Amino acid sequence: MFTAKLCSSYPAATRLEYRVSPTSSSRRRTLTAGALAAVAALVAAGVQTGSANAVSVRDAAIAHAKTNVSRNAELFGFGAGQDLQVKDVIVDADGIQHVRFDRTYQGLPVIGGDLVVHQDARGRLKDSSRAKGHSPVVKSTVPSIPAKAGAAHALSAVPGISAATSVPQLVVWAADGTARLAWQTTVSGLGKQGQPSGKIVVTDATTGEEIEQLDAEHEATGTGHSEYTGDISISTTQQADGTFALIDPVRGHTTKDAHNLSSSSVKASSGTLYTDADNLWGDGKKFSTDRATAAVDAHANTAWTYDYYKNTFGRSGIKNDGRGATVFVHVGTNWDNAQWSDACFCMMTGDGNGTTDPEQVDLDTMGHEMTHGVTSATANLRYSGESGGLNEATSDIFGTMVEWYANNAVDTPDYLFSDQSTPPWLRRFDKPSLDGRSADCWSTKVGRLDVHNSSGVGNHWFYLASEGSGTKTINGFTYNSPTCNSSTVTGIGNQKVAAIWYRALTVYMTSTTTYKGARAASLSAASDLYGTGSAEYNAIAAAWSAVNVS
Repeated sequence: MFTAKLCSSYPAATRLEYRVSPTSSSRRRTLTAGALAAVAALVAAGVQTGSANAVSVRDAAIAHAKTNVSRNAELFGFGAGQDLQVKDVIVDADGIQHVRFDRTYQGLPVIGGDLVVHQDARGRLKDSSRAKGHSPVVKSTVPSIPAKAGAAHALSAVPGISAATSVPQLVVWAADGTARLAWQTTVSGLGKQGQPSGKIVVTDATTGEEIEQLDAEHEATGTGHSEYTGDISISTTQQADGTFALIDPVRGHTTKDAHNLSSSSVKASSGTLYTDADNLWGDGKKFSTDRATAAVDAHANTAWTYDYYKNTFGRSGIKNDGRGATVFVHVGTNWDNAQWSDACFCMMTGDGNGTTDPEQVDLDTMGHEMTHGVTSATANLRYSGESGGLNEATSDIFGTMVEWYANNAVDTPDYLFSDQSTPPWLRRFDKPSLDGRSADCWSTKVGRLDVHNSSGVGNHWFYLASEGSGTKTINGFTYNSPTCNSSTVTGIGNQKVAAIWYRALTVYMTSTTTYKGARAASLSAASDLYGTGSAEYNAIAAAWSAVNVS
């Protein structure tokens, strides 16, 4: 695993982009009041489902429903200048039909003018459901307030959205039962956490008075069939068109398909946002052909990482500014890796090697990579020498703590890093040298190792301080951690050690901290949190001595 260390910041600009949206009547099937007679004639002539030349059950239901509206115009408030637009048709098992319509007046959408026609299997009217906008008739469809003024008002009405654009649409607003010509303006931009955000502002097109304001997107909870953590709930956003998107409205991150673009080419604007009609995501399989499956894990595990830092340390996101990251899955081709990039504030995950390693989206891997962002925003440990090893160890430590925090029954918490996506494990904490490359103990040679291997000293220290030395079984897995000085170490639990390490990282470490400096920083942190000479302070010191750092 590696991290990109470039960092840049671009101020958000607000711009006015007033475009009058066309009505959707040209894209939908419509029927004017005058044309309803033709439909009635068609029905009367004997169009029946099941006949040789019959239209489908759905089309027959629509035809009957439009006839019922025409014949009961007063009931439905239907008259000259109005069109019906089919929105949905439901046919029950017993043949009962429910046809839902939106409507327009003089070509303008009527907000609050929707209706449902309930009819029996033969198309005879049984009942109706109607919104408050019974009559959409307005004196004029020519606005006194220009589109530009409506767009500008909407922008000023929602100051919490940055990088905003404003698109007004002329409508007949009748949601309270009184029809008014209005500008319905959609303001789109970025919310306080950097997530896509939108508001709809409605203003009277005659007086300029604001009528209402509502969210263009709605928080929702989807069901994800994940690769690594079973069936889980994920936070999604319901968009204005009714579809759901992998935008976390609470934490602010957005999950996208990179379409196998190489990691060096990925930008925040790359890829495609995941959307879905029913808010059910993925198939739960490793090496899945359903591209949303990896997205489920990535989206959920980014949330777990955010929650761990927020609920444990009070940290709001990677940079502690509440901003959500952009998360990419399907980066590269057979890219058996994952990466954090400060440059685009992005998390990138590959699809594994296609044979033994599945998608790199498991809990500790995701937590590891995003912790590189936390390190960059705090101590900014240089990615070489001993400070580079400490950088990697920090990501291993907190990636593992995210796994312990989630406490998922499918991905049982352990001290094996990336055991799910790189089986049986990529690195382990109790004896790092079991991978054939990593260091268990500090020596003058450690700084010359690859940072993923010099991290072993920090990982070993963390395990000893948390669980102690010797053989023990934890969550069904047996560990055997030796010490480098033949001492016996008693652990104080990983939550206390993680708290000490977080304070050391964010308060005392600098970009060039070495292992000796990390010992001093963690002892200062232990003293702050638990007192000098406390059991916690002494355990931290003993664990450092046990890996030859003094």
